[in-house]
Amino acid sequence: MDDSGRPQPGSGTTDDHQAARPGPTPPPPPSTNGEARANSVPHTPRDPEEPPHEEQPGEATPATPADQGDTSDTGPDTAPGSDPFTKHTPAGGDDVAPPAQDPASQGDTPPTRTPATSGRRPTKAPEPRGGLLMGRPFGVPVYVAPSWFLVAALITWVFGGQLDHVLPGLGAVRYLVSLFFAVAFYASVLVHELAHTVAALRFKLPVRRIQLQFFGGVSEIEKESETPGREFVLAFVGPLLSLVLAGVFYLGMLAVEPGTVPGVLLAGLMISNLIVAAFNLLPGLPLDGGRMLRAIVWKITGKPMSGTVAAAWVGRALAITVLIGLPLLTQSGALGEGAADVSGMDTVTDALLAAILAAIIWTGAGNSLRMARLREHLPELRARTLTRRAVPVESATPLSEALRRANEAGARALVVVDADGEPRSLVREAAIVGVPEHRRPWVAVSGLAQDLTDGMRVSAELAGEELLDTLRATPATEYLVVEESGAIYGVLSAADVERAFVKAMARPS
Repeated sequence: MDDSGRPQPGSGTTDDHQAARPGPTPPPPPSTNGEARANSVPHTPRDPEEPPHEEQPGEATPATPADQGDTSDTGPDTAPGSDPFTKHTPAGGDDVAPPAQDPASQGDTPPTRTPATSGRRPTKAPEPRGGLLMGRPFGVPVYVAPSWFLVAALITWVFGGQLDHVLPGLGAVRYLVSLFFAVAFYASVLVHELAHTVAALRFKLPVRRIQLQFFGGVSEIEKESETPGREFVLAFVGPLLSLVLAGVFYLGMLAVEPGTVPGVLLAGLMISNLIVAAFNLLPGLPLDGGRMLRAIVWKITGKPMSGTVAAAWVGRALAITVLIGLPLLTQSGALGEGAADVSGMDTVTDALLAAILAAIIWTGAGNSLRMARLREHLPELRARTLTRRAVPVESATPLSEALRRANEAGARALVVVDADGEPRSLVREAAIVGVPEHRRPWVAVSGLAQDLTDGMRVSAELAGEELLDTLRATPATEYLVVEESGAIYGVLSAADVERAFVKAMARPS
């Protein structure tokens, strides 16, 4: 169904990458946190022990994708002879999150100091939530969104009214039976989503979470299938399980007496699962049938992007068809009621439902296109090309001397090493900015450094989603980039990755 839930950086790439798997109707388009993990770039949180920061003259504001413009100097190195920690913003332009400026020309007023974070391990990103946690089947958290309670109440009310005609002797108990039906129906939707989850885990694709919400369910699968065959299977197993459930409920209905509470419940669950399966098999994203169509086009053309484009546009055509066709079918009586029995309120309700469904399908198709474009550009993010040149300095080295060495080498980062040359910590760029120039000869780099942890050492060979996943797992402002041999390659700034991500997304596919 929805590609957007999959790895989808950040988006990612949170799409999130999250694959949406609706139940009776498609789910709301995934948000940028959770769709996927590929749709968001690494977040750089403020140091939890850092005092409230007041921006100092010449200090750069941390970059976020929303406020960055196109910048041409995201490369790792700075030419010798210039201040490696200075970048000027064009006159009249907005700050596009440049590396921090040297505050030498800002007078002697000492700005706020940023304390080092020595010995503290960066906090790991919290697990995404989505409402009330119901359990962890196969290790995947299942959440019930608050909107589910609204739709459960609606189903209870509507189905209870129908029971009053079918089983008039129930009285007020019919609403209790109707509530049981609502819970059982969403349990079958959960089985639909678990089918996608089990298939994804079988293909070694991580599943972020399952969420039951107003319009069904969403399975947030964080990575793309590697082959069109796996993509097809991953999409098809959901509707297949819904058809199997419909068959099971049909057999159960044959075993009980018609016109009884069990008989009516089993009949309702059989019909609802048939509707879930049929709706999800429609050939347009973000539905499961759209993902199956995408896999077919991908197989024929050899290009996953071509499959996404085709299935997304079919999804948009499907949205228009639902918007126009559903009210017309209701008015004509093709859905079971005579045209004369349709009241004005029914017409408004049908039009509103059609508009909601059409909007969800249209938006989901658009999200799938955006997530495909994001994945197309992800390989452009390479740790080796984004890394800043760094110079090693010992812990007792004065900051002024360390900056002089960096300036001579054309480097833009400082790595604190021990007597054996082993890296121990990174000097934070923001901490350098917080030291006035006249004090730099008296401040040792060790007082401005953040101790290295395992998560802050990244391979120079990382790229794309793997790079973003690594940075997201251990949020920090800088990371030590090392070769396979363990030799220091340089320092990777999270702000540089963000700028490169925004710049790549700005280019046309």
